[in-house]
Amino acid sequence: MSTRPDHSTLQQAAQWYARLAAAPDDARVRERWAQWHAQSEVNRTAWSYVERIGQRFQPLQDDGDTALQTLRSARRAQPTRRQAMSGLAVLLGGALLGWGGWQNQRLRAGLLALRADLRSGTGEMREERLADGTHIWLNGNSALDLDFRSDLRRLLLLQGEVLIETARDDRPFVVESGQGRMRALGTRFSVTQQDGATRLAVFDGAVEIRTADGTSRQVIEAGSQVRFDSAVIAAAQPADPARQAWSKGILAANDMPLAAFVEELSRYRHGHIGVDPALADLRVMGSFPLHDSDRALAMLQGALPVRIQRTLPWWVSIEPR
Repeated sequence: MSTRPDHSTLQQAAQWYARLAAAPDDARVRERWAQWHAQSEVNRTAWSYVERIGQRFQPLQDDGDTALQTLRSARRAQPTRRQAMSGLAVLLGGALLGWGGWQNQRLRAGLLALRADLRSGTGEMREERLADGTHIWLNGNSALDLDFRSDLRRLLLLQGEVLIETARDDRPFVVESGQGRMRALGTRFSVTQQDGATRLAVFDGAVEIRTADGTSRQVIEAGSQVRFDSAVIAAAQPADPARQAWSKGILAANDMPLAAFVEELSRYRHGHIGVDPALADLRVMGSFPLHDSDRALAMLQGALPVRIQRTLPWWVSIEPR
């Protein structure tokens, strides 16, 4: 059984975090939280996730920090070894126990990203000119390694998204992801690593894909985009030129599902943005500022039948109006 929390459980965890911080001396609140925490592994996983994000915004300081003392006391009130180990994992970054294998995969990518040649953080878009004259833009929370040799120009995308405008050079230019290799044929294109798949969008020229297992090969022409895993290349779809707008600080949504919109905006906002599953397929249209996510959320609330719920300063949820 999966221990990955759904939207509702994550919201419960965030609400408990807010209650504990707001009522540090209320034994009844701590007792009720402990009961909720003990109910299921899913609840404990959700709590670890919320607490880990909270610690980024309110790091451990001194023993005078009453709210954090309360949270520590609440953890100590749970005597089982499993829960004690869960608390330890949170203090170490929540890497091994939260979200199961799905989260561990992200952890591994994150650790590699920390050592990458080029990387960008949350809320950061990075623009670089490479040694050969190639122009690249890294979207938020992205990382890649560079491997330029006398006979090859190679980029390894570790996480996130990169937009590339290649320079003329006799050496082949390739981009590798966990799912395969893409060879540029004089081009402007973007590559996104996402949930065990790679998305390639070609805006100028063409790109040749070879899947990691070597069974599939395809040339993608300008104006098309595809998604592929290590074995299969999906059918090509039209590439939206507005997809490049993030390189100018704009999130251009053209009939974009709300869930995808939130995922893109999350690259530029510290903390958590959730969306009620009932709203995930709502279509979003318009241009939104990436570097002012509060304004983008306000614009979203004005355009769709949704409300923005702020359980904590760093925990935002999009709910039905």
